[in-house]
Amino acid sequence: MFFNRDPRVVARELLGKMLVRRDRGRLIAGRLVETEAYLGTDDPAAHSAAGRTARNDVLFGPPGHAYVYFIYGNHYLFNVSCLPDGSAGGVLIRALEPTAGIEQMARSRGVQLDHGKATLKTLRLLTSGPGRLSEALGITRQRDNGKDLLDATSDLQIVDDTFGPAKIAATPRIGITKAADHLYRYVIAENKFVSGRKVPKP
Repeated sequence: MFFNRDPRVVARELLGKMLVRRDRGRLIAGRLVETEAYLGTDDPAAHSAAGRTARNDVLFGPPGHAYVYFIYGNHYLFNVSCLPDGSAGGVLIRALEPTAGIEQMARSRGVQLDHGKATLKTLRLLTSGPGRLSEALGITRQRDNGKDLLDATSDLQIVDDTFGPAKIAATPRIGITKAADHLYRYVIAENKFVSGRKVPKP
């Protein structure tokens, strides 16, 4: 199974795949361009470092399920569980390149399109960052935590459309203080929808 592996491997191979939300007949989607791996109880930066709790239970399996948590009092962050059932591990989805449902994303984010058209600047405001992409796709803990992302009947899925990024760059993870030097953040090199001011090069 794709997700039943080391989160570092999964995080790299998720790049280029699609995150898809089906909402009342509407399709909202984006291509994964930035991810971060978290390794479980041995990773001090991971939510599972302190052991299994009601909050982080999804991270301990089964693999391929949505783990959503609330942070800073106003953002939901979306992750996917990895490794065999009973072993903790996950990948944080940090940025998407919007591909479908852009008007709906803009409404959800409160972003004004220029005469119905989106410039690169406004598109980046939609899904370049983990909090932004969750808001754009309507991802919340109450709605999505624990969902099977490979279930064809789910309204939230990760799917493969055979796209493969030409180059991938690895950098330190963002916004953490523990194990901050590990190169566990993966991006499609030079993609303009990666979060942050600088676009990593290979």
